[in-house]
This record gives sequence, C-alpha cells and structure tokens, in this order.
Amino acid sequence: MGGLFVNYFNRFGRQWQVYVEADGDYRKDTDSLGQFYVRNRGGNMVPLTAFTTVEHRLGAEFTMRYNLYRSAQINASAAAGYSSDQARKALEDVFNQTMPREMGYDYKDMSYQEKKAEEGVPPMAIFSLSLLFVFLILAALYESWSLPFSVLLSVPIAVFGAYLALSLRGMENNVFAQIGLIMLIGLAAKNAVLIVEFARTRFEHGVPLVEAALEGARIRLRPILMTSFAFILGCVPLWVASGSGAVARRVMGTAVIGGMLAASVVANLFCPRHLLRGRARFRKK
Repeated sequence: MGGLFVNYFNRFGRQWQVYVEADGDYRKDTDSLGQFYVRNRGGNMVPLTAFTTVEHRLGAEFTMRYNLYRSAQINASAAAGYSSDQARKALEDVFNQTMPREMGYDYKDMSYQEKKAEEGVPPMAIFSLSLLFVFLILAALYESWSLPFSVLLSVPIAVFGAYLALSLRGMENNVFAQIGLIMLIGLAAKNAVLIVEFARTRFEHGVPLVEAALEGARIRLRPILMTSFAFILGCVPLWVASGSGAVARRVMGTAVIGGMLAASVVANLFCPRHLLRGRARFRKK
C-alpha cells in the first residue's frame, strides 16, 4: 500500500523509477487491507485482516533528518548582554549534562559558519603577521632593521590601552575587538611615523641627533593629537551604539578608542626617547 521501489529504466530520453503499488482506489483506507492476501503454511490464501489489527495513533507530520540522522532542530538566540558564542557554549553544556551518550549535535547555517571560523587561523597568528608585515614595510622604507622598532614601540601601548578599556567596560576579546586591534597597528604606527620621518630627515640635514628627535616630537605633536582625537571622536558613535548589533559596535569602538587614547597620550612620550637609542645604535654600527 505504501509502494516498493524496484529499479530505474530509461525511455523517451528520460530516467523513470519503477514502484510496485496498489491503485489509489484500493489503498485509500484501512478496509483495503482485506483485499490483500498472503499464503499460509497450508498453501491457502489468507487476507491480511485475518491476523492484523489497525490502530490510530498520533505522530509527527514529517521526520527531520540531518546528515542522514533523525534530528530535532533548535532555534535559539542569545539574551541581552550575551554573545552568540556564550549562547552556543551554554547549549553544549546543557546537552552534555542531560542527553544520553548515543546522541550528538551539530550546527547549521550561521552557527555552523561561526564554529568553522573558530577552527581557522588563531587571532594571535593574524596579529603577529600584521606586525611582521608592518615591520618589513618600515624596514624597506627606512633601509634599516633597527629604526622600525621605534615606530612599533607605540603598538604594545595601544594594545594595552585597548585591553584596559575592554576590561573596564566588562567586554570580551571577541572577533570585533580583534578587528579593532588590527586597525590599531596601522593607526599607532602612523603617529610614530610622523615623528620618526621628520627627525630622520632633520638628522640627515646635519641637525644633531638629540635636537632632531626633540624637534620632531615638538613640531609633530599638534598634527598627531589633531588626527588622533578626530579619529577618537569619530568612533564615539560606536562606543555608545544601541539597537540591533549594538554589542559588536560597542566592542569595536571600545577597543579602538582605548587603544588610540593610550597611543596618543602615553606612546608619544616614549617614541622620541626610543628613537634616540635606536638611532644611536644604528650610528655606532
């Protein structure tokens, strides 16, 4: 009555499926079972109704399957103040505590993509490669292996400021914070380049080393502060974001603003001094 698949055959340029099944009028209700006969031990034909009982039971309209396994789909969203990663970890903990060992779970759609992203390149490797490429570009620009260190000295200070700001606001170091950290590498190095490039040019024109560094720090301080605080004020809407996706924007804005504040206020005090030491070592060699 349900049909039995036999095989395929080709005709008229198409592939057809062969099913053995009773006609529609002979399988539309349970009384039709009496029209089907099977042979007993004695060789006589017996209707199916002679040894079967039909009961009506409630069941699912369809059975969901995932990767050929019978499954149940759970759609959930994180509560306010929690990330999707925290929600997934909570679901996994509850599943491991309550479900039997022969049952498993998997992700699909957006959750599957987030899970795969976690298995990719770790954030520390991306951050290290970013620093390496910036260092190589600066080394080629200044034709020196030691001078780029004076530029990159401001990067750890900016990263410390970003982590401090995230900690003060009780936020996690998620993917949006890591994007802000990558951005800080270029922004912090840009401020240091303004001082180093000016001091290097003055030194090549015969100005003493100490005077060139101090003059560069003094003259470039105003444009550095202007550009830095203009960028910080431009990121204030991210700091106070609200609505859909506001947590992601607040995390990124917090990391960038905290890092730029540290790079603008603290790093500018150390960059000229390190420039003097780095350049003195370079001259000595």
